[in-house]
Amino acid sequence: MTRQNVPLGGILGIPIGLDYSWFLIFALLTWMLGGSYYPAEFKNWPPLLYWFMGAVTAIMLFASVLLHELGHSLVAIRYKIPVRSITLFIFGGVAQIGAEPPSAIAEFWIAVAGPIVSLSLAMLFSALKLVTTGIEPLVGLAKYLAYINFALVLFNLIPGYPLDGGRVFRAIVWAVTKNMRRATLMAANVGRFFGFLFIFTGVWRMFSHDFGGGLWIAFIGWYLDHTASAQVQQVMFQGLLAGHKVAQAMSSQCVAIPAELKLQQLVDEHILSGGQRCFLVNRGSDTVGLMTLHRIRIVPRGEWSTTSAEQAMLPLDKLMRISPDEGLWAALQQMDRNGVNQLPVMTESQVVGMLSREDVITFLRTVQELAA
Repeated sequence: MTRQNVPLGGILGIPIGLDYSWFLIFALLTWMLGGSYYPAEFKNWPPLLYWFMGAVTAIMLFASVLLHELGHSLVAIRYKIPVRSITLFIFGGVAQIGAEPPSAIAEFWIAVAGPIVSLSLAMLFSALKLVTTGIEPLVGLAKYLAYINFALVLFNLIPGYPLDGGRVFRAIVWAVTKNMRRATLMAANVGRFFGFLFIFTGVWRMFSHDFGGGLWIAFIGWYLDHTASAQVQQVMFQGLLAGHKVAQAMSSQCVAIPAELKLQQLVDEHILSGGQRCFLVNRGSDTVGLMTLHRIRIVPRGEWSTTSAEQAMLPLDKLMRISPDEGLWAALQQMDRNGVNQLPVMTESQVVGMLSREDVITFLRTVQELAA
């Protein structure tokens, strides 16, 4: 989880977290439900009950969203795709799936799993509404959750990326064309179309005496367009890197330092003066580990003069590594999955270079200039 998340634990090994924006939408939902929905539906409740049920309903709504994302996640795991986390945030929730689906059919089932869960919840709460007749708070809760889960199904089935319907659309185009990149571009551009449509509708409503509702619709449209645009850029980025290997972009100038070198000397003589950011730690002629700025920051500054590079380094046997013959796009995905900004490039047990995100960006600029 990132620092912008509040960790809630895990389900089936998947870390669950709350983005800080969730607290804003929770407060707004509680205010809307406790101040408008419940008082309009049920006239004679004590004021405190309205607000209590508003908060309970908001929590249950996000529980429904969590189950929706778990639906995606469990099917992804079924296809041996890692799920790094699920985060609840202002727009609902998102499951961070660690790799692209291996096939169009896998993409289809991962995408539809969430709406199937939401539709099942809508049916369940509709049944509960009938069973709880006479208990007004439970009737109100079941009625709202049935409505909102059904609305979630309809909204998510809009055929534009990043919505589930957009992923279903991508799966269908992928199956027909046998080209995932083309399918992704088509789904993302449809997503941008719906994003602009939402923005236009929201602005129109803002000037038609529904400023709050229109602003929210326009905000959703902006999010759809922003996310879809990012996907388009990612596909173009992937296309430019296609066919290029790690060996073409890696740096072979990684500085080697002796294992006994103290961190203070390393900082003064190599980092501040030389501008280097990563180092191979050698004991004699053997490379035994990797030293980065992150490893230095872990050590309290007062201990830099007494701590050696070997004491602070990441040992070689614990390093995430990559082959020089690996594709650049695969290398970036590995960095993303592992939460690192650089990887040692190794052939068997020999370090032949370092690959960082900056190296890939520099290489990409060169490719773009040559293409232009």
